[in-house]
Amino acid sequence: MDIADKIGLIENKFNEYKDWEDKYRVLIKMGKSLSSLKDVDQVPKFEIKGCQSKVWLKPSLKSSRVHFEAGSDAILVKGIIGVLLEVYSGAKPAEILSHPPEFLGNIGIVDHLSLNRTNGLRAMVKQIQTYASLFNNLVDRGVEDADI
Repeated sequence: MDIADKIGLIENKFNEYKDWEDKYRVLIKMGKSLSSLKDVDQVPKFEIKGCQSKVWLKPSLKSSRVHFEAGSDAILVKGIIGVLLEVYSGAKPAEILSHPPEFLGNIGIVDHLSLNRTNGLRAMVKQIQTYASLFNNLVDRGVEDADI
């Protein structure tokens, strides 16, 4: 499934609800269902700076596709990073770079976060795009598998 299809599924999931509290519950549920990042990977190397809560994002390149594992000490933030991973994890780096996260506005997340959480969301997106750019350069050189 490509990113456009994943975005469509996320938009459908959230747009079933008109009330922000219901959408909030979906985020919480996604956070609870996100696989836990191993303690050994909850290190400064993978920590996203600029988030109010602790957030870790561990990338890898497997078969020329970017895979992410993530964790957070806050359930709402875990849900937000879960949405991003649902869309971007498993995609080719160039595909990630060509699909900015406009869907976040379409599903109403951006409008209902505090300023600090919005800044954290931007930091998460920036980190995903940074990893995608790095891996895209590797893929262009013929590398199919890599860890950071």
